[in-house]
This record gives sequence, C-alpha cells and structure tokens, in this order.
Amino acid sequence: MKLSVVVCVYNEELNVKPLVQQISDALKGYDYEIIYVDDGSTDDTVKNLRALPHPTLKVVEFRKNYGQSLALMAGIDYATGDYIITMDGDLQNDPSDIPMMLETLQEGDWDLVVGLRKNRQDGMVLRKIPSNIANWIIRTSSGVKMKDYGCALKVFRAEIAKDMGLYGELHRFIPVLASLEGARITQVDVKHHARQFGTSKYGLGRTLKVVSDLLLMLFFKKYMQKPMHLFGNWGVLLFGIGAMINLYLLFLKIGLGQDIWGKPLLILGLMLVVAGIQLITMGIVIEIQMRTYFESQQKRPYKVRRVTMGQKEEEMS
Repeated sequence: MKLSVVVCVYNEELNVKPLVQQISDALKGYDYEIIYVDDGSTDDTVKNLRALPHPTLKVVEFRKNYGQSLALMAGIDYATGDYIITMDGDLQNDPSDIPMMLETLQEGDWDLVVGLRKNRQDGMVLRKIPSNIANWIIRTSSGVKMKDYGCALKVFRAEIAKDMGLYGELHRFIPVLASLEGARITQVDVKHHARQFGTSKYGLGRTLKVVSDLLLMLFFKKYMQKPMHLFGNWGVLLFGIGAMINLYLLFLKIGLGQDIWGKPLLILGLMLVVAGIQLITMGIVIEIQMRTYFESQQKRPYKVRRVTMGQKEEEMS
C-alpha cells in the first residue's frame, strides 16, 4: 500500500519545510510520497522546496498561476499511490489526522473520507459565516450531505481521485464530483490550526464563482446523462404556451376581426415559440455531444463497484 500526499501551494515559502517535516513524522512506517504542486509562486516557495533533502518529495512547478483546481489535478495526475491524500500547504491542516482517516476509509470500505474542521481557527465574519452559508446551499442543492465542503484534507482511493474532472474552480465541489463517480463518502472530525505564516488566498470575492460552479454541479448531477430532459422539457413547455397565445391571437384576428398588431401579448407569444425551439435544439445538440463524449473515449455512463462470481470478488475501477 502506497500513499501519495498532494499539497498545492502558492506563496507559502515559510510553510513548506515545517509541513514536510510534519507529514514525515505522521507517516512513519508507511510507504509514501509527497507531491508539492507550486501554482506559480512569486516568492521563495520553490527554492525552499528544492533545498529539502526528503527522498520522496516531488515538486511540480506550474509556469504561471492556474488556480487550486488545476493544481490539484496535476498533483493527482503525478501521484502513483494506491491512496491519495490532499491537503492545504498553510499548516492549518494537521497531517497527524491522516492515519486515522486512512483507517476509517479501509475499515468502512469508503472511497473518500473528508475532513470536518470541528474547531475551525478562522475569522468569523470573513471566513466562517460565508463558509457555513455556502456549505448549506451546496448540501441542500446537491443532495451530498457534507457539513464542511471547504476542508482540503481528504483521503481518496486513487481510482476515484483520478476519475474526477477538476476543471475551472471545481475543487470546492470534490464530494459532489466524487459522488457523480459513484463514490461512497464519509466525513470525520479533524484538527484545524490558525495560520502562522503568510496570508490567506481566500476571500468574499469567490462567492459568485461558487454560485456559478454550483449551477454547473447541479447540471452534472441531474442532467449530465440526460440533457434533453432539462432543455427539451422546458422547450416543449415554452413552445406550447407560445403556440396557445398565438392561436388565441389568430382567433381574435380572423374570428373577431380585431387588430392584434403591436399587442404585447403577440410579442410574448412569438418570443416563447422562438425560445422553445432554441431550447429543444440545444437539448438535441448537447445530447449528441454527451454521446460523443462517452463513445469517443469508450466510456460507459455507469460505474460498477465490483462483480461477484461464486466466492470470488473482483473490484472494478
């Protein structure tokens, strides 16, 4: 059993050495590697990482700042372990929780164990309250019942981590992405420390990104494999309402001889008909793209956990 610890950093020059030491102390007796992904730091983060003598430390350097999601994607791509652990590089996560989380994953046959920052050491107004609101919205909308989506400390089975598509800013929705892959997920209490060095990279400015990404996640969860059910249903509804309005106006014009030109109802009816046609067409196009996505990569729109034959069980990735 080999572990891969993935740490994404951006301008964390004072935190890299103590964190590598903490990880080494926590994982004594394990076969592990540490993968640091530098997301275009402008300080001495990379220099300090290169100076560390750790034998299994791997440093992946980005040419520029791409964001945490793509940094996580790169770290997972370069990971070679059977289990992948992700964590922040600011010393707020505690590596001593990793053995407990790994044991929880193995004993409970889970695919992903997510940390829950029970005594979170962050500011109330700028960090805790917005985070709690975001957690409630994501939990309610997605149906994935996690109390803390923002904790970076997570333990994955490698096949689950490598199947997730961490594009854009989707690292906040990792439990939802894992759920889409059929993962079994649980959450455990972990320690959380106040930041000692450097400054936080998070702020209220990410609120709009979270909302837009949440809409994308809801589409993935409910309509990724049946987009026509979303666009087609609304298209047929709008087209039907528009058609009835136009038939009513046609009756007024021909049957009663009234002048309908310039009526707001006429404009509404035409707009609804056009919008309905556009939505139906969009649904057909996305349906074709969805089929192309699966068939061009020889993927299947379902996930098999295991196949049992007699007394033998075969795990399916």
